[in-house]
Amino acid sequence: MTRPYRFLFVSTPVGPLGSGAGGGVELNLVNLARSLLEKGSQVRVLAPEGSRSADLPEGAIEPVAGFPPAYAQSQRRDQPVCFSIPSLLANLWQRAAQQQDQFDLVVNWSYDWLSFYLTDFFRTPVAHIVSMGSLSDAVDQALEHIAHRYPGRLAVHSRAQAQTFAFARAQMAAGRDPFVYLPCGVDLSRYDFVPEGNGSLCWVGRIAPEKGLEDCAALAEKTGRPVLILGHLQDPAYWQQIREQYPRAQLDYRGFLPTSQMQRLLGQCSALIMTPKWVEAFGLVAVEALACGVPVITYRRGGPAEIVRDGETGWVVEPDNVAALARAVEHLDCIDRSHCRQHAEEHYSLQAMTERFLAWSEQIVRDPIPAAREGGDRQWYY
Repeated sequence: MTRPYRFLFVSTPVGPLGSGAGGGVELNLVNLARSLLEKGSQVRVLAPEGSRSADLPEGAIEPVAGFPPAYAQSQRRDQPVCFSIPSLLANLWQRAAQQQDQFDLVVNWSYDWLSFYLTDFFRTPVAHIVSMGSLSDAVDQALEHIAHRYPGRLAVHSRAQAQTFAFARAQMAAGRDPFVYLPCGVDLSRYDFVPEGNGSLCWVGRIAPEKGLEDCAALAEKTGRPVLILGHLQDPAYWQQIREQYPRAQLDYRGFLPTSQMQRLLGQCSALIMTPKWVEAFGLVAVEALACGVPVITYRRGGPAEIVRDGETGWVVEPDNVAALARAVEHLDCIDRSHCRQHAEEHYSLQAMTERFLAWSEQIVRDPIPAAREGGDRQWYY
Protein backbone atom coordinates (compact mmCIF):
# COMPACT_ATOMS: atom_id res chain seq x y z
CA MET A 1 0.00 0.00 0.00
CA THR A 2 1.28 3.45 -0.84
CA ARG A 3 -0.54 5.03 2.09
CA PRO A 4 -2.99 4.19 4.86
CA TYR A 5 -6.61 4.34 3.76
CA ARG A 6 -9.78 5.43 5.51
CA PHE A 7 -12.42 2.69 5.60
CA LEU A 8 -16.10 2.92 6.50
CA PHE A 9 -17.45 -0.55 7.28
CA VAL A 10 -21.23 -1.03 7.10
CA SER A 11 -22.01 -4.07 9.22
CA THR A 12 -24.57 -6.80 8.71
CA PRO A 13 -27.92 -5.58 10.09
CA VAL A 14 -29.25 -8.96 11.26
CA GLY A 15 -27.94 -8.42 14.80
CA PRO A 16 -25.45 -6.48 16.93
CA LEU A 17 -21.76 -7.29 16.64
CA GLY A 18 -20.93 -9.66 19.47
CA SER A 19 -24.35 -11.32 19.50
CA GLY A 20 -23.52 -14.15 17.13
CA ALA A 21 -26.61 -13.43 15.01
CA GLY A 22 -24.39 -12.52 12.06
CA GLY A 23 -22.41 -15.76 12.20
CA GLY A 24 -18.86 -15.68 10.87
CA VAL A 25 -19.41 -12.23 9.34
CA GLU A 26 -19.10 -10.69 12.80
CA LEU A 27 -15.72 -12.26 13.57
CA ASN A 28 -14.45 -11.60 10.06
CA LEU A 29 -15.41 -7.92 10.22
CA VAL A 30 -13.89 -7.31 13.65
CA ASN A 31 -10.70 -9.22 12.85
CA LEU A 32 -10.12 -7.27 9.66
CA ALA A 33 -10.96 -3.91 11.25
CA ARG A 34 -8.50 -4.55 14.07
CA SER A 35 -5.78 -5.65 11.68
CA LEU A 36 -6.24 -2.58 9.48
CA LEU A 37 -6.09 -0.27 12.50
CA GLU A 38 -2.85 -1.92 13.60
CA LYS A 39 -1.41 -1.22 10.15
CA GLY A 40 -2.21 2.48 10.42
CA SER A 41 -5.46 2.71 8.47
CA GLN A 42 -8.56 4.42 9.81
CA VAL A 43 -11.67 2.29 10.30
CA ARG A 44 -15.14 3.27 11.44
CA VAL A 45 -17.84 0.61 11.79
CA LEU A 46 -21.52 1.43 11.43
CA ALA A 47 -23.34 -1.35 13.26
CA PRO A 48 -26.65 -2.10 15.01
CA GLU A 49 -27.26 -0.69 18.47
CA GLY A 50 -25.88 -2.98 21.15
CA SER A 51 -22.78 -3.89 19.11
CA ARG A 52 -19.62 -4.41 21.11
CA SER A 53 -16.10 -5.70 20.68
CA ALA A 54 -13.19 -5.71 23.09
CA ASP A 55 -10.89 -5.90 20.06
CA LEU A 56 -11.76 -2.46 18.71
CA PRO A 57 -10.92 0.89 20.33
CA GLU A 58 -13.63 2.95 21.95
CA GLY A 59 -15.47 4.98 19.36
CA ALA A 60 -14.61 2.69 16.43
CA ILE A 61 -18.17 1.30 16.42
CA GLU A 62 -20.94 3.82 15.73
CA PRO A 63 -24.35 2.43 16.79
CA VAL A 64 -27.36 2.79 14.51
CA ALA A 65 -30.99 2.17 15.52
CA GLY A 66 -33.84 0.45 13.69
CA PHE A 67 -35.51 -2.90 13.11
CA PRO A 68 -33.33 -5.61 11.51
CA PRO A 69 -34.35 -7.34 8.28
CA ALA A 70 -35.40 -10.96 8.10
CA TYR A 71 -32.70 -13.56 7.51
CA ALA A 72 -32.23 -13.98 3.76
CA GLN A 73 -32.00 -17.75 4.08
CA SER A 74 -35.53 -17.88 5.54
CA GLN A 75 -37.12 -16.06 2.58
CA ARG A 76 -38.34 -17.29 -0.82
CA ARG A 77 -36.18 -16.61 -3.85
CA ASP A 78 -38.90 -14.42 -5.32
CA GLN A 79 -39.64 -12.61 -2.06
CA PRO A 80 -40.49 -8.95 -2.76
CA VAL A 81 -38.08 -6.41 -1.29
CA CYS A 82 -39.61 -4.98 1.87
CA PHE A 83 -38.41 -3.16 4.98
CA SER A 84 -39.56 -2.83 8.56
CA ILE A 85 -40.09 0.73 9.73
CA PRO A 86 -37.88 2.19 11.06
CA SER A 87 -35.47 0.14 8.95
CA LEU A 88 -32.07 -0.53 10.46
CA LEU A 89 -30.71 -1.31 7.00
CA ALA A 90 -31.93 2.00 5.57
CA ASN A 91 -30.61 3.89 8.60
CA LEU A 92 -27.17 2.28 8.26
CA TRP A 93 -26.91 3.39 4.64
CA GLN A 94 -28.29 6.85 5.32
CA ARG A 95 -25.53 7.28 7.91
CA ALA A 96 -22.98 5.96 5.45
CA ALA A 97 -24.14 8.44 2.80
CA GLN A 98 -23.81 11.31 5.25
CA GLN A 99 -20.24 10.34 6.18
CA GLN A 100 -18.91 9.01 2.86
CA ASP A 101 -16.72 12.02 2.04
CA GLN A 102 -14.61 11.34 5.15
CA PHE A 103 -13.48 7.99 3.73
CA ASP A 104 -11.65 6.50 0.76
CA LEU A 105 -13.76 3.35 0.58
CA VAL A 106 -17.12 2.18 1.94
CA VAL A 107 -17.14 -1.59 2.62
CA ASN A 108 -20.49 -3.36 2.68
CA TRP A 109 -20.79 -6.48 4.86
CA SER A 110 -24.53 -7.04 4.46
CA TYR A 111 -26.36 -9.36 2.09
CA ASP A 112 -29.31 -7.13 1.25
CA TRP A 113 -30.78 -5.73 -1.96
CA LEU A 114 -30.67 -2.12 -0.75
CA SER A 115 -26.97 -2.32 0.08
CA PHE A 116 -26.14 -3.34 -3.47
CA TYR A 117 -28.67 -1.06 -5.16
CA LEU A 118 -27.24 2.08 -3.53
CA THR A 119 -23.80 1.56 -5.07
CA ASP A 120 -24.70 3.88 -7.99
CA PHE A 121 -25.65 6.73 -5.69
CA PHE A 122 -22.42 7.03 -3.66
CA ARG A 123 -19.62 9.44 -4.55
CA THR A 124 -17.17 7.35 -2.55
CA PRO A 125 -16.69 3.88 -4.08
CA VAL A 126 -18.49 1.01 -2.36
CA ALA A 127 -16.90 -2.45 -2.18
CA HIS A 128 -19.04 -5.47 -1.33
CA ILE A 129 -18.00 -8.54 0.66
CA VAL A 130 -20.73 -10.97 -0.34
CA SER A 131 -21.29 -13.27 2.62
CA MET A 132 -23.68 -15.87 1.15
CA GLY A 133 -24.44 -17.69 -2.06
CA SER A 134 -27.43 -17.11 -4.30
CA LEU A 135 -30.64 -16.90 -2.25
CA SER A 136 -32.67 -14.07 -3.79
CA ASP A 137 -33.59 -13.14 -7.35
CA ALA A 138 -33.53 -9.44 -6.45
CA VAL A 139 -30.08 -9.68 -4.87
CA ASP A 140 -28.75 -11.69 -7.83
CA GLN A 141 -29.92 -9.00 -10.23
CA ALA A 142 -28.29 -6.27 -8.13
CA LEU A 143 -25.02 -8.19 -8.01
CA GLU A 144 -25.07 -8.75 -11.76
CA HIS A 145 -25.45 -5.02 -12.32
CA ILE A 146 -22.50 -4.24 -10.04
CA ALA A 147 -20.39 -6.90 -11.75
CA HIS A 148 -21.08 -5.25 -15.11
CA ARG A 149 -20.76 -1.59 -14.20
CA TYR A 150 -18.16 -1.82 -11.43
CA PRO A 151 -15.92 -4.81 -12.19
CA GLY A 152 -13.76 -5.75 -9.26
CA ARG A 153 -16.14 -4.44 -6.59
CA LEU A 154 -17.57 -7.83 -5.55
CA ALA A 155 -15.64 -10.20 -3.28
CA VAL A 156 -16.68 -13.73 -2.34
CA HIS A 157 -15.03 -16.25 -0.06
CA SER A 158 -14.96 -19.44 -2.13
CA ARG A 159 -15.38 -20.90 -5.60
CA ALA A 160 -18.34 -22.93 -4.41
CA GLN A 161 -20.09 -19.74 -3.32
CA ALA A 162 -19.38 -18.04 -6.64
CA GLN A 163 -20.81 -20.97 -8.59
CA THR A 164 -24.24 -20.53 -7.00
CA PHE A 165 -24.84 -17.34 -9.02
CA ALA A 166 -26.17 -18.01 -12.54
CA PHE A 167 -24.76 -14.79 -13.99
CA ALA A 168 -21.33 -15.69 -12.61
CA ARG A 169 -21.43 -19.19 -14.10
CA ALA A 170 -22.28 -17.71 -17.48
CA GLN A 171 -19.37 -15.26 -17.30
CA MET A 172 -16.96 -17.95 -16.11
CA ALA A 173 -17.97 -20.13 -19.07
CA ALA A 174 -16.96 -17.22 -21.30
CA GLY A 175 -13.58 -16.95 -19.60
CA ARG A 176 -14.43 -14.09 -17.23
CA ASP A 177 -14.86 -14.14 -13.47
CA PRO A 178 -16.96 -11.36 -11.91
CA PHE A 179 -15.64 -11.94 -8.40
CA VAL A 180 -12.56 -11.20 -6.36
CA TYR A 181 -11.75 -14.08 -3.99
CA LEU A 182 -11.18 -13.17 -0.36
CA PRO A 183 -10.76 -16.27 1.85
CA CYS A 184 -11.18 -15.53 5.53
CA GLY A 185 -8.33 -15.61 8.03
CA VAL A 186 -7.91 -15.64 11.80
CA ASP A 187 -5.36 -14.29 14.25
CA LEU A 188 -3.54 -17.56 14.88
CA SER A 189 -1.95 -16.24 18.07
CA ARG A 190 -5.40 -16.43 19.67
CA TYR A 191 -5.85 -20.15 19.04
CA ASP A 192 -4.03 -22.69 21.21
CA PHE A 193 -2.75 -25.82 19.52
CA VAL A 194 -3.92 -28.95 21.36
CA PRO A 195 -2.01 -32.08 20.29
CA GLU A 196 -4.63 -34.63 21.37
CA GLY A 197 -8.43 -34.63 21.56
CA ASN A 198 -10.59 -36.00 24.36
CA GLY A 199 -12.81 -38.17 22.16
CA SER A 200 -15.78 -35.82 22.01
CA LEU A 201 -17.04 -34.10 18.88
CA CYS A 202 -17.87 -30.43 18.40
CA TRP A 203 -20.42 -28.56 16.31
CA VAL A 204 -20.24 -24.76 15.99
CA GLY A 205 -22.63 -22.36 14.29
CA ARG A 206 -25.98 -20.64 14.33
CA ILE A 207 -28.63 -23.12 15.40
CA ALA A 208 -30.91 -22.86 12.39
CA PRO A 209 -32.24 -25.42 9.86
CA GLU A 210 -29.80 -24.58 7.06
CA LYS A 211 -26.91 -25.56 9.34
CA GLY A 212 -28.07 -29.18 9.60
CA LEU A 213 -27.51 -29.79 13.31
CA GLU A 214 -29.94 -32.73 13.20
CA ASP A 215 -27.37 -34.75 11.24
CA CYS A 216 -24.80 -34.21 13.97
CA ALA A 217 -27.38 -35.30 16.55
CA ALA A 218 -27.98 -38.45 14.52
CA LEU A 219 -24.21 -38.98 14.41
CA ALA A 220 -24.05 -38.65 18.20
CA GLU A 221 -26.66 -41.38 18.59
CA LYS A 222 -24.97 -43.62 16.04
CA THR A 223 -21.45 -43.35 17.51
CA GLY A 224 -22.27 -42.81 21.17
CA ARG A 225 -19.88 -39.88 21.24
CA PRO A 226 -20.83 -36.71 23.11
CA VAL A 227 -21.13 -33.52 21.06
CA LEU A 228 -20.28 -30.08 22.35
CA ILE A 229 -22.48 -27.46 20.65
CA LEU A 230 -21.47 -23.80 20.47
CA GLY A 231 -23.22 -20.90 18.74
CA HIS A 232 -26.11 -18.47 18.56
CA LEU A 233 -29.53 -20.04 19.21
CA GLN A 234 -31.38 -18.51 16.28
CA ASP A 235 -34.28 -20.97 16.12
CA PRO A 236 -35.32 -22.35 19.55
CA ALA A 237 -38.15 -24.43 18.08
CA TYR A 238 -35.70 -26.16 15.72
CA TRP A 239 -33.36 -26.91 18.64
CA GLN A 240 -36.21 -28.36 20.71
CA GLN A 241 -37.28 -30.53 17.78
CA ILE A 242 -33.77 -31.98 17.52
CA ARG A 243 -33.67 -32.79 21.22
CA GLU A 244 -37.00 -34.60 20.97
CA GLN A 245 -36.08 -36.46 17.79
CA TYR A 246 -32.71 -37.69 19.12
CA PRO A 247 -33.22 -38.32 22.85
CA ARG A 248 -30.20 -40.61 23.15
CA ALA A 249 -27.78 -38.09 21.65
CA GLN A 250 -25.40 -36.55 24.19
CA LEU A 251 -25.71 -32.90 23.17
CA ASP A 252 -24.06 -30.33 25.41
CA TYR A 253 -25.10 -26.81 24.36
CA ARG A 254 -22.93 -24.06 25.86
CA GLY A 255 -24.26 -21.01 23.98
CA PHE A 256 -22.46 -18.35 21.96
CA LEU A 257 -19.07 -17.65 23.54
CA PRO A 258 -16.24 -15.17 22.97
CA THR A 259 -13.43 -16.50 20.79
CA SER A 260 -11.08 -17.03 23.75
CA GLN A 261 -13.54 -19.33 25.52
CA MET A 262 -14.81 -20.98 22.36
CA GLN A 263 -11.36 -22.01 21.12
CA ARG A 264 -10.41 -23.51 24.49
CA LEU A 265 -13.45 -25.80 24.40
CA LEU A 266 -13.16 -26.56 20.69
CA GLY A 267 -9.47 -27.39 20.97
CA GLN A 268 -10.14 -30.22 23.43
CA CYS A 269 -12.41 -32.06 21.00
CA SER A 270 -11.35 -34.79 18.60
CA ALA A 271 -13.15 -33.35 15.56
CA LEU A 272 -15.34 -30.52 14.36
CA ILE A 273 -18.44 -31.74 12.52
CA MET A 274 -19.90 -29.53 9.77
CA THR A 275 -23.26 -30.60 8.35
CA PRO A 276 -24.57 -27.72 6.18
CA LYS A 277 -27.80 -28.18 4.28
CA TRP A 278 -27.02 -25.16 2.10
CA VAL A 279 -23.92 -23.90 0.31
CA GLU A 280 -21.79 -22.27 2.98
CA ALA A 281 -19.91 -19.30 1.54
CA PHE A 282 -16.79 -20.23 3.49
CA GLY A 283 -17.05 -21.78 6.93
CA LEU A 284 -14.76 -19.71 9.17
CA VAL A 285 -15.20 -22.12 12.06
CA ALA A 286 -13.36 -24.76 10.02
CA VAL A 287 -10.29 -22.52 10.03
CA GLU A 288 -10.70 -21.91 13.76
CA ALA A 289 -10.77 -25.65 14.38
CA LEU A 290 -7.69 -26.29 12.25
CA ALA A 291 -5.89 -23.50 14.10
CA CYS A 292 -6.45 -25.49 17.32
CA GLY A 293 -5.24 -28.69 15.64
CA VAL A 294 -8.76 -30.11 15.46
CA PRO A 295 -9.59 -32.15 12.32
CA VAL A 296 -12.73 -31.19 10.42
CA ILE A 297 -15.31 -33.61 9.06
CA THR A 298 -17.56 -31.85 6.57
CA TYR A 299 -20.00 -32.51 3.79
CA ARG A 300 -18.79 -32.04 0.22
CA ARG A 301 -20.89 -28.90 -0.02
CA GLY A 302 -19.82 -25.26 -0.12
CA GLY A 303 -16.76 -23.50 1.24
CA PRO A 304 -15.77 -25.95 4.00
CA ALA A 305 -15.04 -28.63 1.40
CA GLU A 306 -12.47 -26.25 -0.13
CA ILE A 307 -10.77 -25.65 3.23
CA VAL A 308 -10.39 -29.27 4.36
CA ARG A 309 -7.77 -31.49 2.74
CA ASP A 310 -9.43 -34.89 2.64
CA GLY A 311 -7.41 -37.44 4.58
CA GLU A 312 -4.86 -34.86 5.76
CA THR A 313 -6.69 -32.22 7.83
CA GLY A 314 -9.98 -34.08 8.14
CA TRP A 315 -12.51 -35.83 5.93
CA VAL A 316 -14.86 -34.61 3.21
CA VAL A 317 -17.89 -36.90 2.84
CA GLU A 318 -20.97 -36.99 0.65
CA PRO A 319 -23.70 -34.57 1.72
CA ASP A 320 -26.51 -35.67 4.05
CA ASN A 321 -24.86 -39.04 4.72
CA VAL A 322 -24.68 -39.70 8.46
CA ALA A 323 -23.18 -43.15 7.89
CA ALA A 324 -20.30 -41.51 6.00
CA LEU A 325 -19.79 -39.10 8.89
CA ALA A 326 -19.60 -42.06 11.28
CA ARG A 327 -17.02 -43.85 9.13
CA ALA A 328 -14.91 -40.68 9.08
CA VAL A 329 -15.08 -40.46 12.88
CA GLU A 330 -13.65 -43.99 13.06
CA HIS A 331 -10.57 -42.84 11.13
CA LEU A 332 -9.70 -39.69 13.08
CA ASP A 333 -6.56 -41.37 14.38
CA CYS A 334 -5.17 -41.17 10.85
CA ILE A 335 -5.09 -37.35 11.02
CA ASP A 336 -1.99 -35.61 12.36
CA ARG A 337 -3.27 -32.64 14.33
CA SER A 338 -0.04 -30.72 13.73
CA HIS A 339 -0.82 -30.80 9.99
CA CYS A 340 -4.15 -29.15 10.74
CA ARG A 341 -2.45 -26.26 12.50
CA GLN A 342 0.17 -25.99 9.76
CA HIS A 343 -2.52 -25.80 7.08
CA ALA A 344 -4.20 -22.92 8.90
CA GLU A 345 -0.88 -21.11 9.28
CA GLU A 346 0.02 -21.47 5.62
CA HIS A 347 -3.32 -20.52 4.09
CA TYR A 348 -5.67 -18.81 6.54
CA SER A 349 -3.81 -16.27 8.65
CA LEU A 350 -5.32 -12.87 9.36
CA GLN A 351 -2.15 -11.32 7.93
CA ALA A 352 -2.75 -13.01 4.57
CA MET A 353 -6.39 -11.93 4.51
CA THR A 354 -5.49 -8.34 5.39
CA GLU A 355 -2.92 -8.15 2.61
CA ARG A 356 -5.43 -9.47 0.08
CA PHE A 357 -8.03 -6.99 1.28
CA LEU A 358 -5.62 -4.04 1.09
CA ALA A 359 -4.54 -4.98 -2.44
CA TRP A 360 -8.20 -5.18 -3.49
CA SER A 361 -8.99 -1.84 -1.83
CA GLU A 362 -6.07 -0.09 -3.49
CA GLN A 363 -7.21 -1.28 -6.90
CA ILE A 364 -10.72 0.08 -6.33
CA VAL A 365 -9.57 3.44 -4.98
CA ARG A 366 -7.17 3.94 -7.89
CA ASP A 367 -9.78 3.00 -10.51
CA PRO A 368 -13.23 3.42 -8.92
CA ILE A 369 -15.20 3.28 -12.21
CA PRO A 370 -13.38 1.55 -15.08
CA ALA A 371 -14.01 3.63 -18.20
CA ALA A 372 -15.02 0.64 -20.30
CA ARG A 373 -18.03 0.01 -18.07
CA GLU A 374 -19.27 3.55 -17.44
CA GLY A 375 -22.80 4.55 -18.35
CA GLY A 376 -25.66 2.35 -19.39
CA ASP A 377 -29.26 2.26 -18.22
CA ARG A 378 -30.68 -0.41 -16.02
CA GLN A 379 -33.99 -1.71 -14.78
CA TRP A 380 -34.83 -3.15 -11.40
CA TYR A 381 -37.48 -5.79 -10.86
CA TYR A 382 -38.47 -6.79 -7.33
